[in-house]
Amino acid sequence: MSHSTVLPDASPAPDVEPDEIEVSLYESRKKIQTRSVTGTFVRWRWALVWLTQILFYGVPWFQWNGRQAVLFDLLSRRFYLGGLVLYPQDFIYLTGLLVMSALSLFLFTAVAGRLWCGYACPQTVYTEIFMWIEKKIEGDRAARIRLDDAPLSGAKFGRRGAKHLAWIVFALWTGFTFVGYFTPIRDQGAEMLAGTLGAWQTFWIFFYSFATYGNAGFMREQVCKYMCPYARFQSAMFDKDTLIVTYDAARGEPRGSRGKKVDYQEKGLGACVDCTLCVQVCPTGIDIRKGLQYECIGCGACADVCDEVMGKFGYAPGLVKYSTENAMTGGWDQSQIVRRALRPRVLVYTAILAAIAVAVGVSLTLRVPMKVDVIRDRGALARMVEQGRIENVYRLQIMNATEAKQVVTLAVEGMDGITLASDPTVEVLPTEVRTLAVRVQIPPGAPSGSHPIRFRLQSQNEAAIRLDEKTTFLVPR
Repeated sequence: MSHSTVLPDASPAPDVEPDEIEVSLYESRKKIQTRSVTGTFVRWRWALVWLTQILFYGVPWFQWNGRQAVLFDLLSRRFYLGGLVLYPQDFIYLTGLLVMSALSLFLFTAVAGRLWCGYACPQTVYTEIFMWIEKKIEGDRAARIRLDDAPLSGAKFGRRGAKHLAWIVFALWTGFTFVGYFTPIRDQGAEMLAGTLGAWQTFWIFFYSFATYGNAGFMREQVCKYMCPYARFQSAMFDKDTLIVTYDAARGEPRGSRGKKVDYQEKGLGACVDCTLCVQVCPTGIDIRKGLQYECIGCGACADVCDEVMGKFGYAPGLVKYSTENAMTGGWDQSQIVRRALRPRVLVYTAILAAIAVAVGVSLTLRVPMKVDVIRDRGALARMVEQGRIENVYRLQIMNATEAKQVVTLAVEGMDGITLASDPTVEVLPTEVRTLAVRVQIPPGAPSGSHPIRFRLQSQNEAAIRLDEKTTFLVPR
């Protein structure tokens, strides 16, 4: 009797491929169509829009003493700021201005977060203007979303074309104004109408117009989220007492929809009705209920719309508001927040900023509106002239930073018997840079070598304009 044994299959089991998960490291941009909102912070933002744009578009047209009041004339290397005429040698004032701007940014950020970004940054301002034009032509948020989803038609092409035409006209006006700060804007307008505008002016008008059109019309929040470095290092300037747009999670959670007459506390809900309007009004498309995010520009639109919703439900406002981390955890009132704002860090920033501002102001007040550079004539360092006298030749570059003609008297001193062999009186026209050759002589017998001397310039028109410039006189062996 035979027995058969069934052996297990020894063949290897087929390989089983694990599920593959594809992870994309790039997310296509989703167009943000913001909802219109009204409120305190929106009014403040539009007030800053009007203020900045009235200044930007209006200042170049103001005149001062027959010329443009504010003009950075790169061709002639003169900067006009009202009654001030600055030369490249006055670069120190630009440095002071940049340092004050940086310190102001640090101060405002330490006190109130990205206040600059939300209210006065050119990207925010122009995006707000372009979105307003878009709303007027294409309609409110719902209408714009429907237009995006609709197939191409004559009506859609007409609306989009009208919007882009308005954007382009506004961008060109912006570019024209920007270049008008570097070229006299009235002459620039006349040359444009005559078709004789220079190549560089034309290039920069179109370049700045294209940048405005692209940044405010298309890139919008992408500039703030990915291109602007301020969003990256702002966290280094924040602390727990910095005012930021904050969602009160202790009061709002758990969120959920409900009717206006429902007692949400009996249902175990928080004050947040989960309407998502705070997301719909956000220009960068974030959800403020997720906490502080680097994309938040601190514009306060979410606080305005949340207060509006709270009012409709009969709840207290302030579910989303400007507050600080310490105030939220400690339950502080407004007076405590204000007192904590005057902390050592803020006081140090304020003191340094005030000191630099005073120093720059005093320097400008005491500044002599005339400069002189003394350059030795390299073609003839020293030479012998009549009666054995030794002569050095210098080139004096006199810069008149006033808008009046100056009659200047030249003198030289520093060695026995030193005299000026050139005409001692020089006329320098308003804002002119006058270069002249000056001959200086000494009697024979002086020891060889390099001897310190100085030129003295005295204006005959204004006694306060007096300059001393040191140089050297060479006596050959």
